[in-house]
Amino acid sequence: MFFTCTPGCTDPAHRHGPARAAAARPAARLTRPLARTRKGAAKVVDLHCHYLNPAVNQKTAHLNPGQYDPTTVFADAITRETNVKQMATRAPKLTGVVERLKDMDKMGIDIQAVCAAPYHFFYWTEPAFGAELARDVNHGIAKIAADMPDRFVGMGSVPLQNAELAIRELEYCAKTLGFRGIEICTSVNGRNLTDPELGLDRFFARAEELGVLIFMHPLGWTQADRLTHHYFNNVIGNPLDSTVAVGHLIFDGVLARYPKLRFLVAHGGAYVAHYWARMDHAWRARPDCRTVIKRKPSSYLEKFYFDTITHDPLMLKRLVERFGADHVVLGTDYPYDMGDYDPRGTIAKAGLTRAERAQVEGGNAARLLKIRF
Repeated sequence: MFFTCTPGCTDPAHRHGPARAAAARPAARLTRPLARTRKGAAKVVDLHCHYLNPAVNQKTAHLNPGQYDPTTVFADAITRETNVKQMATRAPKLTGVVERLKDMDKMGIDIQAVCAAPYHFFYWTEPAFGAELARDVNHGIAKIAADMPDRFVGMGSVPLQNAELAIRELEYCAKTLGFRGIEICTSVNGRNLTDPELGLDRFFARAEELGVLIFMHPLGWTQADRLTHHYFNNVIGNPLDSTVAVGHLIFDGVLARYPKLRFLVAHGGAYVAHYWARMDHAWRARPDCRTVIKRKPSSYLEKFYFDTITHDPLMLKRLVERFGADHVVLGTDYPYDMGDYDPRGTIAKAGLTRAERAQVEGGNAARLLKIRF
């Protein structure tokens, strides 16, 4: 787990005491940035980047969160050591804005849509405490966006372990904080998002009503005994968990019931965006694949949005060709080492038209998050 502070951290730059107090206070509704510069050029928007709140880390450190984190549980010694070393340089980028802004300028990013680091989902906590932590996370993100409204917009977090509390926080994010997107994990403590015991259909219905984008981000595969070496629970496990999540959302009928619900899938749409035809074949060939949905699976997959983190321009080109330039958004996965630190270069090499590039680099994100034109 990429924790940046110990419970006794005294670094004044982290402002643990004041930050914790500020997290408990309601934040003002945010001012939205403009989607274009004064000269009329479209701004570039990063719709996949992370922030980690040191005060929230400190608040949960006594619970030993690493024991609930699949990417820590299913990792060998060298992976854990590499993660610790990485944080020596990533911590300022992950927890602050000074280096973040410098990197944004280097990458040509005008606006970041900031969401929590995946380690701050906290679905494993008792629901009331999970709701409290989600509120702290959201206030921290809201403050970043409020302090620099021209460079940042926020995407919220919700306690998915309890549907009612998740809906309550979703409404707070949308109505009070002005967030137009939220981030959720691709599973809830190893359960599918469509597990009846979670009762998240009500949550999805409310997200559709509010018009909030749901950004799905994985935290490794939860049954990863065979993925402990070579960082496989990220390299393979992350897209695997996203693929399973998308599959269940489609085959269990969530997209059929809520056709206006908008999902963004991290990491180039994972495996499912590039091997969708197998699902269609199974739906045609087998009755057990047609128990809920009445149309072929790919027709529902076409409703999803995908980021550009494919690590290959040709793969990105195929993604745009298959699902349309209007369903792909720029992402970096900042500030992690599995991200794309030259996203505009990747897009430039994908052979897109000027109009397609404009959509992917910022137009789609501005529309989804209701950034002002």
